[in-house]
Amino acid sequence: MTAAASTVFFLPGLGLDAAAVAPVARELDARFRVITVELPGQGDTADAPDGSVESQVDAALAVIAEQADGGPWMLCAHSMGGKVAAGIAARVRGGDVPVFGLLGVVLLAPSPPTPEPMPDAKRHQMLTWVEDGPIAEADAQTFVDDNVGASLPAELQAAAVASVQAMSPVAWRRWLEQGSVEDIASSVGALDLPCTVLAGDQDDALGAAVQPELLSDVYPRARFVSLAGAGHLLSFERPVEVARAITELWDEIVAHSAIVPAEWGLVIASPRTTPRARSALACRALPDDPRYRPRVLSVEQLELLRAVADRLVPQPAGGRIDLAARVDADLAAGGGDGWRPVGGLTDDEAYRAGLDDLRTAWPDSAEDQDALIGAVIDGQGVPGGAIDADDLRRWFEDLRVDVTREWLIHPASLARVGYDGFATGAEDVDFAGYRELGADTRDDWEPADLGAAPAPTPAQQQEDTA
Repeated sequence: MTAAASTVFFLPGLGLDAAAVAPVARELDARFRVITVELPGQGDTADAPDGSVESQVDAALAVIAEQADGGPWMLCAHSMGGKVAAGIAARVRGGDVPVFGLLGVVLLAPSPPTPEPMPDAKRHQMLTWVEDGPIAEADAQTFVDDNVGASLPAELQAAAVASVQAMSPVAWRRWLEQGSVEDIASSVGALDLPCTVLAGDQDDALGAAVQPELLSDVYPRARFVSLAGAGHLLSFERPVEVARAITELWDEIVAHSAIVPAEWGLVIASPRTTPRARSALACRALPDDPRYRPRVLSVEQLELLRAVADRLVPQPAGGRIDLAARVDADLAAGGGDGWRPVGGLTDDEAYRAGLDDLRTAWPDSAEDQDALIGAVIDGQGVPGGAIDADDLRRWFEDLRVDVTREWLIHPASLARVGYDGFATGAEDVDFAGYRELGADTRDDWEPADLGAAPAPTPAQQQEDTA
C-alpha cells in the first residue's frame, strides 16, 4: 500500500467527535491519512485540567506529536476546533513543540482567536442543557437541528446526536463560559500560511457573512468560501465540499512547495533541534504564495528576477521555491549583508536599478540568457546599459548570493545536499554532536538517505530516456 502524501489532523467542534470526521474521510483519496484529534471532553477523551484554550492546544499537540510521521500535514478544524487550530499553528511557528511539517489549514465555520460572537440567549440555553449532567437526547436533537441548513439523513442525524450526548458536561460548560470568550489573538498574531475557510450562509453566529471580518487579519492568505444553504455542521452537511477544499489546498501546496522528506522532518521535530532552529525551518518550509505581490520591486522586476533565478538555481518543474519572491520579502524586511561600496546604492535601489538595466538586453532563449549572465559576471556589463559594468558585476554578485542562500536555507534543500548540522546545537540532550566522523558513516539519528544521490527530476529522467 502506497504511503499517504499528507496527514490531515481533524479537530471537531463543540459537541462533536470522530463521527463528524468520518463523512469527510470517506470522500478523500489515498493521498491523505486522516487522524481525528478529539479535544478534551469529546468522545472518550478526559477533561482538561482547566477550561483554557491553551490546555486544549496542549492536548491536541500531544496527539499530533505522537501521530506525526515527519511528513507534511494539514489541519482541518471545525468551530471550537478553529480557535484551537490557531493556537496550534502559532506554537508550531514558534518552534517550541516537537512537531514539524504544518503546511496549510482548512477551517469550517471556525471560532476566531478573539471572543466568539455568540448571542447571550443562545449561550444561556446551551448552558441549561448541562445543569443536571450529560445532555439529554431532546436537547442534543435541538442542537443539531439548530445548526444545519437542512435536515440531515437519518444515519448522520443519529451520529451527530450521539456525539453531542457523549460530550462531557464539564467540557461543554467550560467552552461556553471560558474558552469561547477567551482572547488569544495577541499570542497568535498573523499566521502566514495557506488557508481555506468554509462557512454556510445559513449559519447565524459563525457563517459566511462574518468570517472575513473575523479572520482576514489572522490568516492573510485565507480564501473564504460561502456554502449556499449550509448551516454550521459542515462535515455532516457538506462532506464532499469539505473534502474538495482539502484536496484543492493540498494541490496548491504541492505546486508551490519543496516538500521536506519525512525522515528529515522527524529530525527537525526531535529534541536535537533547538526551538529557534525549528521555528526558522518551519517558516522557511511554508509554501510560497502564488498571489504574492512584490513589496520592494515592481511586478516586472520581480518577473525578471524569477527568470534570472531560474538560470542561476535550476529547480524541478514541480515544487519549486519562489526564490525571487523570497528575496523581495527579505529586502522589504531590511535583509541583506549590510555592506556596499562607499556612495553606492542601498540594496533596494541597487536591485531596482540593476534589474532595469538587465531588462534592456534580456533575451528570450535560455542559451542567450546564460550568455548575458556570463558577460555580467565577467564584468562586460549589458550592451547599451546605463550602469557601469563593474558596478553591475558587484551587484550581480549580491544577487547570486541572495538567490542561492534562499534556496539553500530551505529545509528541503538541506536534505538535498545532505546537511543536518542544524540538529547538533541542542543543550537538553545527552550528546548533541556527531559520534561517527569517518567517511561513509553516519550516526543512528541521521536520515538514512544522507549522502545518497538525489532522485532525478522528471526532466532529467526524460533526457536519460531519450
